[in-house]
Amino acid sequence: MSALKEDKLKSVLEAVPAGFVVDALWLEAHGVSRFLTRKYIDSGWLERLERGVFRRPAPQPVPLDWQTCLLSIQHIMNYPVHAGGSTALGLQGYSHYLPLGTSPPVWLYGSAIPSWLARIKLDAKLVPRSLNLFNDPALGLTESKPGSANTLPWGWALRISTPERAILEALDELPDHESFHNLDMVFQGLATLSPRRLSALLHSCRKIKVRRLFFVYADRHKHTWRERLNPDEFDLGTGDRALVKGGKIHPRYRIMVPAEFMPATGETDGP
Repeated sequence: MSALKEDKLKSVLEAVPAGFVVDALWLEAHGVSRFLTRKYIDSGWLERLERGVFRRPAPQPVPLDWQTCLLSIQHIMNYPVHAGGSTALGLQGYSHYLPLGTSPPVWLYGSAIPSWLARIKLDAKLVPRSLNLFNDPALGLTESKPGSANTLPWGWALRISTPERAILEALDELPDHESFHNLDMVFQGLATLSPRRLSALLHSCRKIKVRRLFFVYADRHKHTWRERLNPDEFDLGTGDRALVKGGKIHPRYRIMVPAEFMPATGETDGP
């Protein structure tokens, strides 16, 4: 192998830890042509996962999990993608009911989610979403070390939504892709949310539906942070909003919800 090819291979190996993933665009941007890529595959330095997607082989062959794939996307290829919604809630300890025997979907949010993600085999289904829910797409993001954090290189962590952002992303999936009951269980555990962060996110949120649903749940669970949020300070729109068949219109927030989410008489007043 020529010195030039060795230098390019060295740069790839230094940037891509064993078991992690890169795509053809990243390789080409780092001077690795398709010809060289084929050479690296033949030599065992890379393995092909799908067309245009490659993995650096691990010492012990293991299936590719979604967290390693997302870390590769975020820290090696620098795609602006984060895990949000119910996925971020679960990673931070706010789990909710899931049917036995199934893996929960992984909710990914980004402006440039690579199309090849839908083709590679992982341990969970990836569900892509845009960043259109908020005016400020970077608001309310944090980092979380996966369970295998002790084996991660260079202090890498998953970029995910904070609980405050994640619950709004999850509410946006009602009623087609999330369950009123599941999110009700999640809200029970959201006792320590930041009212300041919630306020910023609610102001940045573009959907009347999400803001109305948030206050339906917030009033229902009466966590202490609710006292610091005045619904009148947020744009809740006008007119009734239909959401579920057979539901009832909430008397204060004017959105149709399941009957069990209606407040008791006399509970619709106050900030």
